[in-house]
Amino acid sequence: MEKKKYLISTRGKEKGAVNGLTVLSLGDTEFGRPVRITATVGLGKEGILDIEREADLSGPLHTKGILILSGFFTERFAQETPLSLNAKVVFEQTYSEVDGDSASAAELLAILSSLTGFSLRQDLAITGSINQKGGIQAIGGINSKIEGFFRLCKAHGLTGRQGVILPLSNLSELNLQEEVIQAVERKRFHLYGVEKIGEAAELLFGRAYEEIEARVHNRLKELHRKLDIEDR
Repeated sequence: MEKKKYLISTRGKEKGAVNGLTVLSLGDTEFGRPVRITATVGLGKEGILDIEREADLSGPLHTKGILILSGFFTERFAQETPLSLNAKVVFEQTYSEVDGDSASAAELLAILSSLTGFSLRQDLAITGSINQKGGIQAIGGINSKIEGFFRLCKAHGLTGRQGVILPLSNLSELNLQEEVIQAVERKRFHLYGVEKIGEAAELLFGRAYEEIEARVHNRLKELHRKLDIEDR
């Protein structure tokens, strides 16, 4: 992947942006492509909007993943007051149909980052689907996805901090190229298996998940108060 063609960082931190992982197929050949996923949040009542869907570029499984995110937010953050936000999520620099729910954990983390103002590490990528209870579920193409992000990090220069967060249930399926295995063994590249969104959040934010959720609650209450005042 050319450094200048795709605007994906593998160092530093950024608010509202996370590195997701996708798989492209050309005939019988499958390869992983990292993708920048961004989220913006503002005042409103529309909830979580998928720009891919609005542009007719979202397949049914990806749309289902976005609806599951809405269910997660409703259970975690809308027990006392309704959700009063417009959150928009997009796969940057993708121009064909996006399908599958393997990026739903990444999409959720981008929204949490935009809501809280806490920045996400760009030297980590994440893959995994999320359920309404916050569990991280297994996905397909795990080896190609890891190898794709490794190639990008290698092209940018390995720092010893880069790596991939993946579902713990996918660890038994790993069959990586020898170069990636050696980088992991030498601690030049890292793999983190997780079962809950809180584990992934702590790795990417570098903060306790309780602190992140508390900030989300406060931000949503603030948005609700502002919307309530506007509606009077």
